[in-house]
Amino acid sequence: MTLTIISFLAFTAFVAFFSWYKLRKDHLDTQDGYFLGGKSLTGVVIAGSMLLTNISTEHLIGMNGSAYKNGFIIIAWEVTSAIALVIGALYFIPSFLRMGLTTIPQYLEYRFDKITRTLVALFLIVSFVVTLLPIVLYTGAINLESIFNVSETLQISQQEGLWVTVIVIGVIGSIYAIFGGLKAVAFSDSINGIGLFAGGLLVLGFALWDIGEGNMIAGLSKVYHAAPEKFNVIGAKDSVLPFETIFTGLMINQLYFWCMNQTIIQRAFGAQNLAEAQKGLLYTGVLKLFIPLIIILPGVIGFYYFGDSLYDNQDMIYPELIKKVLPVGLTGFFAAVVMGAVLSTFNSVLNSTATLFSLGIYKRHIKLEANEKELVWVGKLTSIVLAICAIMAAPLVAGAPDGLYQLLQQLNGIFFIPIASVIIAGLFLPRISALGAKAGLFVGLAFYILTVFILKVNIHFVHIWGIEFLLNMAVMFTVSYFSPNSNTFKPSDISPIELQPWKYAKLLGLVLVVLTILIYVWLGN
Repeated sequence: MTLTIISFLAFTAFVAFFSWYKLRKDHLDTQDGYFLGGKSLTGVVIAGSMLLTNISTEHLIGMNGSAYKNGFIIIAWEVTSAIALVIGALYFIPSFLRMGLTTIPQYLEYRFDKITRTLVALFLIVSFVVTLLPIVLYTGAINLESIFNVSETLQISQQEGLWVTVIVIGVIGSIYAIFGGLKAVAFSDSINGIGLFAGGLLVLGFALWDIGEGNMIAGLSKVYHAAPEKFNVIGAKDSVLPFETIFTGLMINQLYFWCMNQTIIQRAFGAQNLAEAQKGLLYTGVLKLFIPLIIILPGVIGFYYFGDSLYDNQDMIYPELIKKVLPVGLTGFFAAVVMGAVLSTFNSVLNSTATLFSLGIYKRHIKLEANEKELVWVGKLTSIVLAICAIMAAPLVAGAPDGLYQLLQQLNGIFFIPIASVIIAGLFLPRISALGAKAGLFVGLAFYILTVFILKVNIHFVHIWGIEFLLNMAVMFTVSYFSPNSNTFKPSDISPIELQPWKYAKLLGLVLVVLTILIYVWLGN
């Protein structure tokens, strides 16, 4: 245990020192400096930060747990992201950067009105506090409690141990976001991203080496032949993720998450120029095609080791696999990687939420004359309040029947699809009015809550996303017919950065789309 703790502290301290070193000469008391990293981020840093903001313990714990139970059919959550990132790089980010945006709700004010901007900002803030942040904290606590035996060490119950771990993670994550701003988040994410890949591949490698008795290829073959059905990527109609969902609601969700989600796209808003922003999105697309090696295949390997003994507690499969295959000296390093993955998502969401509140609500509705230093101070205070709320809510997500990752996606649909509908309508349908947009937001919100959580209709929730999207569009068209659009807004080039596209963007985008299709051809049986 001593060696585990030493390696954990060493890697964690290195990440903190590296972030401090890179930021020591930066001015973090300005709006661009704190919220957008001084518009100095490169493609590699953007990709690393995007990936780590996305991949956290809800993936390491939740997706491996789901893969253990359901197999490779859940790969759609990951590989279809590459297609969304291509669309984001080639269309969305050039449009957003051309308008000089700091936040996505800012665009909605240009296109519709101030009320639409404020509503979306509030929706996003609430969604972060009640869905993403608590689940990230809780899944991180599960892993760290398992590795360090916090409850046993402190001689308290496991539930109390999880509470202690949640508080520690929340406090450390808050420090990064509150005192360092976006650039501290992005640099720490980049290092943690390297650690995540290395640690995840180590778990995979040691497991296959053990199963194959020194031959990883033989180990993979044994895992496959033990349960070939687990490697099928085509989900049945009654499965946790039917194949047909790709063509209904899943791609809408992916487009929202990678092209319109403030937490993700804020990294691209902080790019040096358009070319670096496009590189960041497309490099992330490349990485997403390899991520299943870390967050899906280990879950299937867990089935090889443990059979169905943990089906009733699937979110424990990854911690159990780590303890079984990793040497003691590497357990602390991997715990630090897990900690970094939690912090990356936690502090990224806090920074984005602070940006939304400070610039979208406080500056617009509470104190119009607020200066940049005051906005930064308000952003820090917002982060503190939200961190406390998330820490208090984290233990409430325990015991999700289909696993924590599935719960996260179900909760995300409450806000993501209505917001995506309005943004897409704003970009592509000039006739949609501000009143139509607001109607679409509230109808979509009410429809999803009613069908999924109250009536619990017998339709997969991702299909409901698709139905909701079409309903929202119909509502916006109908309301806009009776209340026509009077806003003559047209995007204009007001960006402070260079807007020359990356010359290889279209080529790499085509490669990513082809590779995604080939994965389904290869693993579909």
